[in-house]
Amino acid sequence: MTASRDAQAGQVSEVPQVLSRPSTSAMDAMLGQRFPVLDEGFVRVVDYMGDDAAIVQAARISYGAGTKQVHEDRGLIRYLMRHRHTSPLEMCEIKLHVRVPMDTWRQWIRHRMASANETSTRYSVAIDATQRTAPEQWRLQSTANRQGSHGILAPEIGERLSAAEHEIQERARAVYEERLAAGVAREQARKDLPLSTYTEAYWKIDLHNLLHFLSLRMDAHAQEEIRRYAHVIGTQIVAAWVPFVWEAFTEYRLHALTLSGSEVEFIRRITGGSIASAMCLAEDHGWIRRRAEDQALIRTREGIELETKLTTLGLFIPWR
Repeated sequence: MTASRDAQAGQVSEVPQVLSRPSTSAMDAMLGQRFPVLDEGFVRVVDYMGDDAAIVQAARISYGAGTKQVHEDRGLIRYLMRHRHTSPLEMCEIKLHVRVPMDTWRQWIRHRMASANETSTRYSVAIDATQRTAPEQWRLQSTANRQGSHGILAPEIGERLSAAEHEIQERARAVYEERLAAGVAREQARKDLPLSTYTEAYWKIDLHNLLHFLSLRMDAHAQEEIRRYAHVIGTQIVAAWVPFVWEAFTEYRLHALTLSGSEVEFIRRITGGSIASAMCLAEDHGWIRRRAEDQALIRTREGIELETKLTTLGLFIPWR
């Protein structure tokens, strides 16, 4: 608001300052557009607030349009991302409408720094759609990670599993609809629906917390189904919404490595030729240990993670 003085009345009156709502043509064009995910799922943008310029404006505590030099805006955003100055990112928000399998939604909703409102099967009939697995998509349980998968089941076994899945889903839906037709309350009729049943929700989140969601759910260790949603949100929506932020995020977060102080010291030793000292450090920190019966070296989970980092950096792994 700006103040002006009425000469006759001797009073100060407030004149509203005209502001324009930040918008991007790419986002405006995709409002309401459904981005398909999995077989029956989707993500669509309902609304958004802010853009790259809004982040720059907040970082500079300015009410103007920000710097006129585009490269300076980009440089500031990269600086914010490098040094984890995240509060300016909270000036941007986005609201999505998603259709997602219930078991995937369970993982999704664990990200609590968001506002969510899900379809209630107490008030409405459950969505008549389930996520189905193709014969070539059945994953094997990982032997190195109890909550992960690795490899694919043989196709002939997958054929049987997919057929059984279809039968279970069809039967569960028929029983559900039979209960509804008999007058059973929706809140009770739903109890045997499979977790593969799709649900829908509105999900509103600020950009800082959205990037945290993406950093975890786009990671190769995330479950494939939620990773597919995160990939669509990141590469097709966020990248168009805040291109400078997305560029900085992919470089400094998504494709970056984090090294602990001990790992930095370990790398310093192996690059300096102190292999024996590096091995001692690895054993002291529990990255590797010797099997009691034959003294063979065994890698712990943290040691395996360090191996991945060393391989990415093209460095020597001494215990190999």
